[in-house]
Amino acid sequence: MAHDWLVGLRGGEWVLDRLARQFGPTDLYTLVNDGRSLTDAIGACRLITSPLQDFPGAAGRLRRHYLPLMPWATSRLRVAPGSCDLLISTSSAVMKSIQPPPGVPHLCYCHSPARYIWEQGHDYARGRGGRLRALGLRLARTPFQRWDRRTADRVTQFIANSQHTAARIMRCYGREAIVIYPPVRTDFFTVDEGVPREAWYLVAGALEPYKRVELAVQAAARFGFGLKVAGDGSQRTRLERLIARHPGIEMLGRVSDESLRDLYRRARGLIFPQEEDFGIMAVEAQACGCPVIAFNAGGAKETVTADGGGGGGGLLFASQTIGSLGEAMEVVKSRRFDSAALRRNALRFSEANFDQAIRSEVKRLLPAAFTDEPSRSVAD
Repeated sequence: MAHDWLVGLRGGEWVLDRLARQFGPTDLYTLVNDGRSLTDAIGACRLITSPLQDFPGAAGRLRRHYLPLMPWATSRLRVAPGSCDLLISTSSAVMKSIQPPPGVPHLCYCHSPARYIWEQGHDYARGRGGRLRALGLRLARTPFQRWDRRTADRVTQFIANSQHTAARIMRCYGREAIVIYPPVRTDFFTVDEGVPREAWYLVAGALEPYKRVELAVQAAARFGFGLKVAGDGSQRTRLERLIARHPGIEMLGRVSDESLRDLYRRARGLIFPQEEDFGIMAVEAQACGCPVIAFNAGGAKETVTADGGGGGGGLLFASQTIGSLGEAMEVVKSRRFDSAALRRNALRFSEANFDQAIRSEVKRLLPAAFTDEPSRSVAD
């Protein structure tokens, strides 16, 4: 298997974990690893890192600054001939470009072609240091795009995490992709009818410019709603200064999975102000009976069903403006949502559904690796 980098546990790493549970332990190629054991299944794999691992700060906050070197570092990851029957990569940056050995099929689970290079560079140029990031991205964009497009033919079959991403893969690479939605831990994120809903909203996730957390803060402040902000990232200090001026808005920092589940169960709704390729957190919230107020773009159009009658997954708002989001928050305040309907919507994206779909695709590429034994895997 191959994965861009192992520096935190987010949606992409939960996909990797699920693949490792099915097909590992095996060799796992990655650009850099910060030394943490993310999950048992990932930790059981034998890690092979690129030369970038030895560069100062490359496994930490300076990782993004090494973007121009990532194509070179990826090319230095050599999968030895005869070492595997199938290469599975998970990629939102460069790992779709890893070269498989001759004759070995390469299955790429693509979260997206690199957004900051292809279509959403303006969102990554927000906040402190935005002008410098924008300049760096402009300088890197053209050579990176040429390399990224040229190496797309190293993939035998693309899997996209949403119809939205499949369309982007076609635009960027000219390649068809099948859609298999990511696994959401719906057995962990559950409804607790004994926990009452409270009067505040929640926004959670990485505190990075493209997540648009400041929009949720500004809308809550203008419309007078309580808001809790859970997460950490490069924008935390800036957001803390903004939040300090608004009583009723609270910065929680990084929270455990158990605490996040409790927040989903108690919040009036989850604010999802960014454009995501899929958006696992929006599904986690629904699995806990929490409605989602999502920007009407990207994966949210597939995961949040706004039927106007209080069912489905929540409400979509039209534009990334304070007024549009604030008005949607007002609507959700006055509407009752059926927690059972929210959870049914979330169950479409269960781990079991993901496992079955991925296994079917691997079996199509490697029919000889499967027998009638239910426990048989490629690693066997």
